[in-house]
Amino acid sequence: MEENAEGKAEKFFREFGKKMDSFLIEVKDAGTRVEADLKQKYEELKVSAEKFKNEAENKERWKEVETALKKAGEELNHAIKAAFKKPQ
Repeated sequence: MEENAEGKAEKFFREFGKKMDSFLIEVKDAGTRVEADLKQKYEELKVSAEKFKNEAENKERWKEVETALKKAGEELNHAIKAAFKKPQ
């Protein structure tokens, strides 16, 4: 009877060990997939950050252009007013 009980325990632990081995393999594979996904997302974020940086720099440049055009418009407006000003 003791041999039968020992046999059941050994069988249980052998099957349990196989299931644990299988589980560990799945966990390792999942970790590898997650790592690959994270690397891909990181690269995508780097690209997005670079695009955002370029857009921000372009906006700054266009703000400078806008400011310069406003000044030029104001000066042109003053010049036109001065040119067509009625003599007093």
